[in-house]
Amino acid sequence: MNTDTCNIDEIKGLIPHRYPFLLIDKVIDIVKNQSATGIKNVTVNEPYFTGHFPSSHVVPGVLQVESMAQTAAVLVAKSLNVSDSTALVLLTTIDKAKFRKPVVPGDVMLLAISVQKMRNKLWKFKGDVIVDSQRVSECEFSAMMRI
Repeated sequence: MNTDTCNIDEIKGLIPHRYPFLLIDKVIDIVKNQSATGIKNVTVNEPYFTGHFPSSHVVPGVLQVESMAQTAAVLVAKSLNVSDSTALVLLTTIDKAKFRKPVVPGDVMLLAISVQKMRNKLWKFKGDVIVDSQRVSECEFSAMMRI
């Protein structure tokens, strides 16, 4: 099976997100139309920590979902051979979201994304956030490509 990897510069060439809302550092194990794994190194310097539980830093669940969605957007762009950072992959649904354990500074989030279904421009995904080999959150989501 042929896999691909994207570093941060390549990610910026594929999706429009930028600091402070680019929430992935690297994408590995990309198998077009099937799966990819995003990597997010969580640091104490994340801008949302100043306002989200400032005395007890926890990555917000919604940003965990967004990190999965950004990984999925890279997978879609690579699958469709789209290298246009103005192309958008827009969320259409989020289902079955579960948050099992807090994600904190020092954690490395592995964002395991698998394609469940593709039809025209609509894609359905299953995503898991894994920290230290343990699933800490998960969801199913759909997104649509808009070029």
